[in-house]
Amino acid sequence: MKAKLGAIAAATLVAAPLAANAQTVNMPGFYVGLAGGANFMNFSTLGKTKEKVGFAAGGVVGYDLVGPRVELEFLYRQNKNKGVGKNMYQYTPMVNVLYDFIPDSMITPYLGVGAGVNFWEYSHVSTQDLAVQGIAGIGLRLADGFFANLDYRFMNTFAKGKDFRNHTALVTLGYKFGAPAPAAAPPPVPSTPTTQYIVFFDFDRATLTAQAQATIKQAADAAKSGNRTRVGVTGHADRAGGDAYNMALSLRRANAVKDALVREGIPATGITVVGRGESQPLVPTADGVREPQNRRVEIVLQ
Repeated sequence: MKAKLGAIAAATLVAAPLAANAQTVNMPGFYVGLAGGANFMNFSTLGKTKEKVGFAAGGVVGYDLVGPRVELEFLYRQNKNKGVGKNMYQYTPMVNVLYDFIPDSMITPYLGVGAGVNFWEYSHVSTQDLAVQGIAGIGLRLADGFFANLDYRFMNTFAKGKDFRNHTALVTLGYKFGAPAPAAAPPPVPSTPTTQYIVFFDFDRATLTAQAQATIKQAADAAKSGNRTRVGVTGHADRAGGDAYNMALSLRRANAVKDALVREGIPATGITVVGRGESQPLVPTADGVREPQNRRVEIVLQ
């Protein structure tokens, strides 16, 4: 029996790290559950001890305060006396107070204590005694309010002249009412389409060619017809010349394109101008190389 209980506990400890970081939304509410498991019992009376092994079954009704829990438990235990073959029957209502240490986690350890009355029958003798118990376990929150608990409960009656020591390994499957529904996924954010035009320049020049002006007009018409409110203008230079000179040259080219867009009816307030110098070539080259495709301004409509 002890080996079986150890295997159950080991399996639970292996699973715990896999879900320890999974967070759930936990709210106060009532819960109910059905329980079942194994019961190992030491029953001594008048100095004689008989070892008994059997089962336990029952249910719980409780209220979860998110951390503390209060529940009413009823368990039926049955154990057979190995020596004489007679059964011991126990009916135990208990009031338990428990505490979940990580109430917002999928897996949470908990501890608790309980007190109640143990009604028992054995060999045509029946009576009742006050009983107390200690509880230690691990809870697993499943989907849609369902949960599973695995715990160990030690119950003792402390009755005069007789002593019931129950070691119970219990699995409880239950449901918590009022569990929040899964949050709906936010609607997708519509992406803004972008359109790009490229204007090329002669070497060491920021003057617009006829082809450049035609491209700028095409971009301006597209911006106005498509209700594009933002226009990005980014200037570039090739790698002939120094870094500082090329940065300034790329900015002059970008401003020349901006001015042309304004003349075509695009508001200046909606145009963003940036100079990149030679840092972002369209065609990678060695330093000092003249490359016509790198002498450009990119117009992006958003």
